[in-house]
Amino acid sequence: MFATRFAPSPTGRLHKGHAFSALTAWSAAKAARGRFVLRIEDIDPTRCRPEYEAAILEDLAWLGLDWETPVRRQSDHLDDYAAAIADLRGRGLLYRCFRTRKTILDSLGDAPHGAMEAVRPGPHDPAEEAERLRQGQPFAWRLWLDRAREALGEATWTGLSFIEEGQGPEGETGRIAVRPEVAGDVVLARKDAGVAYHLAVTHDDARQGINHVIRGQDLFEATHVQRLIQTLLGWPAPTYRHHRLLAGPDGRRYAKRDRSVTLAELRAGGLTARALRAELGFSSVG
Repeated sequence: MFATRFAPSPTGRLHKGHAFSALTAWSAAKAARGRFVLRIEDIDPTRCRPEYEAAILEDLAWLGLDWETPVRRQSDHLDDYAAAIADLRGRGLLYRCFRTRKTILDSLGDAPHGAMEAVRPGPHDPAEEAERLRQGQPFAWRLWLDRAREALGEATWTGLSFIEEGQGPEGETGRIAVRPEVAGDVVLARKDAGVAYHLAVTHDDARQGINHVIRGQDLFEATHVQRLIQTLLGWPAPTYRHHRLLAGPDGRRYAKRDRSVTLAELRAGGLTARALRAELGFSSVG
């Protein structure tokens, strides 16, 4: 059965871009007589707030959407992610990284062969690592691409791909060859939440039976490393459909960080859900 999802993070109020993405996924599920899943991706304890989660539910209901219950909240399943991390660690596919984000960013300017080497820093010297551990310094677990390639074998590594039913930012569509090096040695577990985005999202898509991932083109590149994680952990590969990103009158795409006008503000200004759906290209609901 067709199954897709909308998976917002409760770090702010939803805007038109979110409405477009949610309606795109919801409409696809309805057309296929399939499942539509709402997932709350709240693994960032410093930015996620209960009031934003409540607002997400309110906004989506106002748009006329319905979804399966209960809603999965990632913060309720940290033990599940820890088990997946332990699996990868036990197979030697992760390494501890004590470098801060600033250190990594600073090294980008110094990398003689571009940024790729800077985001694949590799493990620390064993003596340095032992000393940092003794001092109790915080660290993250990074996916070790070199070890992952060895574990899968060259034929599997070079044969990795995914199906794109929409379009990537450069018009990519159809069967896309996976290039895990695009993201480098990504962080899969952080000191604050115990898990990072790429691991949590692929885990939940597999756990919830999501076989069609419908999301914005800004996440197209993330598909490369997520397909690798799925393969390493034996999880199924969804079909992907990346949609265009909405932009405001100033030409900038809608984003929380830019304080885009929220659905709540539009609603307070008198805009109806029907009018917004029509504006976004969805003339009916149900």
